[in-house]
Amino acid sequence: MAHPHIRPIRHDDHQQWRSLWDGYNAFYGRSGSTALDERVTKQTWERFFDKAETVRAFVAELDGRVVGIAHFLFHCSTSRFSDVCYLQDLFTEEICRGRGVGRALIQRVLDAAQEAGSSRVYWTTQTSNVAGRALYDKMAEHHGFIVYSHEL
Repeated sequence: MAHPHIRPIRHDDHQQWRSLWDGYNAFYGRSGSTALDERVTKQTWERFFDKAETVRAFVAELDGRVVGIAHFLFHCSTSRFSDVCYLQDLFTEEICRGRGVGRALIQRVLDAAQEAGSSRVYWTTQTSNVAGRALYDKMAEHHGFIVYSHEL
């Protein structure tokens, strides 16, 4: 089995990224009438290439195809001296799950955060994401926090 190649996203990845991005959003119920505004998708894509932005992206390649994405950002913390890294989005093609793609993407984000001097990487998922949580439990600690959200 080939190991995934993880690298920073490039402009020519747009079509493959978009397919994965749409799949990621559909996984979390953002499709059809609940789909993200197209302007949000456009803004997200543009942020990856804007040096003034803190959002970054890696892609995973297998056999020359982009099969996974990870989006992350750095921010300060009120409880730490060093910045922390938030792994905001992680998604792999369904057919590639169980082949180490998600693990490799997370590991590359962990490495990037360490290189940047961050003191922690964290992420959230839905409690129903059983397959994802099986991997996450091997790579990080769950501290029992529950996420609350209030839309404005």
